[in-house]
Amino acid sequence: MSTATLRKVLAVIGRYRLLLALSIAMSAVSVVLQLYVPVLFGEAVDGIIGRGNVDFALVAGCLRRILILVIAGAAVSFAMNLINNRLAYHTVRDIRARAIRRIQELPLSYLDSHSAGDIVQRVIADTDQISDGLLLGFTQLFAGVVTIAVTLMFMFSRDIAITLAVIILTPVSFLVARFIASRSFAMFRKQTTTRGELTALINEMVGNVKVVKAFGYEKRASLRFAEINEKLRGYSREAVFYSSLTNPSTRAVNNVIYALVALIGAARIIGGGLTVGGLTVLLSYASQYMKPFNDISSVVTELQNTLACAARVFELIEAEPQSPDPEEELVPGGGEIDIRGVDFSYDKTHELIKDFNFHAEPGMAVAIVGPTGCGKTTLINLLMRFYDVDRGSISVDGQEIGTVSRGSLRKNYGMVLQETWLKEGTVRENIAFGRPEATEEEIIEAAKKAHSWEFIRRLPDRLDTFITDESLSQGQKQLLCITRVMLLLPPMLILDEATSSIDTRTELQIQEAFRTLMEGRTSFVVAHRLSTIRNADRILVMRDGKIEEQGDHESLIEKGGFYAELYNAQFNEAV
Repeated sequence: MSTATLRKVLAVIGRYRLLLALSIAMSAVSVVLQLYVPVLFGEAVDGIIGRGNVDFALVAGCLRRILILVIAGAAVSFAMNLINNRLAYHTVRDIRARAIRRIQELPLSYLDSHSAGDIVQRVIADTDQISDGLLLGFTQLFAGVVTIAVTLMFMFSRDIAITLAVIILTPVSFLVARFIASRSFAMFRKQTTTRGELTALINEMVGNVKVVKAFGYEKRASLRFAEINEKLRGYSREAVFYSSLTNPSTRAVNNVIYALVALIGAARIIGGGLTVGGLTVLLSYASQYMKPFNDISSVVTELQNTLACAARVFELIEAEPQSPDPEEELVPGGGEIDIRGVDFSYDKTHELIKDFNFHAEPGMAVAIVGPTGCGKTTLINLLMRFYDVDRGSISVDGQEIGTVSRGSLRKNYGMVLQETWLKEGTVRENIAFGRPEATEEEIIEAAKKAHSWEFIRRLPDRLDTFITDESLSQGQKQLLCITRVMLLLPPMLILDEATSSIDTRTELQIQEAFRTLMEGRTSFVVAHRLSTIRNADRILVMRDGKIEEQGDHESLIEKGGFYAELYNAQFNEAV
């Protein structure tokens, strides 16, 4: 898993080959400058032969060159860090942009089956972790690898036997790090997944805090939080435990290598095959050679966490998108809608809509009624092509909706839902959401027709008042949603309990406005209060995903069937 995810991350980094090449080149230059310093120190040591026998000119020259190399190395390292920052942030920007684009392409079935908090966790927190991991990897991993390679070259030039001994023991350090890393990755993956669950719960509880308080759910919410938080603590503890073993384990191996170099070097000095200055250089190189392993072992821990987060982000990016959008556009007509033999289910083991057939003439007002769960909203989802039918077809003005682009189809519908949504912005931006080029006069006219102008004109800056989802009452938010549709004047309408949060007096005014808007337009009205749809041209009475009855209000009442039962039940409740 980690290898496959790493390849995906590297594929994104590959778009910035020039920056990557510059980073590697500067790493090499920086390492060479740093590693040449021990050579000068060795020369300086050998220039100090004994008491009263010191080559001060040689020592002074070595010190001057060391100072120049240190300054040059610092400058190159600074430039390398700037490049690494740019490379890491560009990579994460691209990954996050791909994730956002994929969210726009995902079918509602995916979004309905994943909590909003978990998706936000992947796009925000997980990608931030990728950024931190990449920055650490570019800064330390590249430099570490280059340091190891260049150090070996310098060591071979000094003493082949000692260098071979160091190389022979090196795989022990790798094996220890790999053994621990393979176990820490699994824990980091569980940690990030559980963190997503925790984010989703917090988002759910905070976003619906009024409901939580109204039903006294605070204690149970805390217990749920404590349960997930405890699970997160367990995974985090195991991940930290395994990852914390890496650095001390590799340090122990590296200390053995350092001691071995000192032991062999001391024997070589006694035999006359090595000078004290030469041993000083080799010990310095052995330390330089082992230091990257210590750094890399620390980086491995961070990279495991990074790859676990990256795996979740790429899981989102690679999720199956909705079916491709045809290039053909829906040609607006009179609004004739034909539904033939439609079957549909969210869960393929339980069918919801079964062999649904209906024909709506242009300009017809169609009301959809029935008990909860009978498929009313599902039918709306199919008309808007939020979901694709399993079998059968839906046509608008003779064009099957599966053969035209979703955008052109939805542009011909005006939709007002029971659940309101406003974006953070001005009242003007919210009303003109679907038609940003609308003039102020057109917006005000639409607001007056929707009866929202009465409260808009009392706002501090009227249309330019900045609002959030919490700024207005539920009824005011619903009026703004209705005003959006009034501004669009689409050829077809879908009203799903559009006046459920509005007082009775305003509702009567809105119903009158809707009747005006619906003239000449094909309309689908989902209603629970049957008194509001008495004037519909056709009433579809649904039960268990099928049309139980259909007709106008009078004929259905006279029939004395299921609709009459529903209507009389509501009438009796009202009385």
